[in-house]
Amino acid sequence: MVLEHLFPENWLEKKSAYAFLLGAGYSIIAIIIAKTLFPSDPALVAVAFTALLILPELYKLFSIEERIEDKEKKFSFKELWKDNKDFVKIYLYISLGIFLVYAISALILPSFQVNNLFREQLEMRGAGGGAVFTAPLFLEILLNNWWVLLAIFFISLLTGDGAIFLITWNASMWGTIFGVTARNAALYSEANPYFYLLIVLIIVLPHAFLEILSYILAAISGGVISKDVLLEKFESKRFNEVFKYNVWLFVIAILVLLLGALVETFVLDNIGLYKDIIISSYLV
Repeated sequence: MVLEHLFPENWLEKKSAYAFLLGAGYSIIAIIIAKTLFPSDPALVAVAFTALLILPELYKLFSIEERIEDKEKKFSFKELWKDNKDFVKIYLYISLGIFLVYAISALILPSFQVNNLFREQLEMRGAGGGAVFTAPLFLEILLNNWWVLLAIFFISLLTGDGAIFLITWNASMWGTIFGVTARNAALYSEANPYFYLLIVLIIVLPHAFLEILSYILAAISGGVISKDVLLEKFESKRFNEVFKYNVWLFVIAILVLLLGALVETFVLDNIGLYKDIIISSYLV
């Protein structure tokens, strides 16, 4: 591709905040391409194009990560965090850029365009909308997020950096659902939709951050193990060290996911304003 050659190899690692512009810009480009080439059903195509545009940059980052780890003689949790913190920030900024593009698009585009462009994302809203406040809420949230986490880990394990598709999908889904929820609730209440979106984001930010962080850690864990299989002799001392610490990284991802599910359950069960916004969004 041409796009990844426009910038130095390590530009994102040094200036990870630019990943936000990358995620937002590629999302807009992908939505336009998908709408032009697949006008009848562009939703998943847009997500796929976004992931494909991001992949070359992630591939370069994985290559940098391999060279860094190749120079290290001993692994520690401190070094593990030091090596991966930029990767985590880049994933977070990319996800935020994608999320905001979809959230704002859901606010400003006409309803018929939103229903067409983001049909698949909105079907996820419909699937969960009627059962948001069930009794076994924590288990329902945890199991749903667990399967996503597991899928991300195994896709990363098999492909190295292919889990960006699921991370992109989740960011687009959240952005669409929160944007439509804020718009519909504002229509019902005759209020400013941007104000409602801000309220929703403030409420959901803690558990959304924890959830996406767990997915990112799982993606990094699987991706590094995948690359290590190619770089190191199987069952060598170095291979076992890399494998062990990245398994621990996956365990940390599970713990973060668990905490996120607890926070989300608390929000849904105790934040009355959020309940009211969700309920009113279904009344228009």
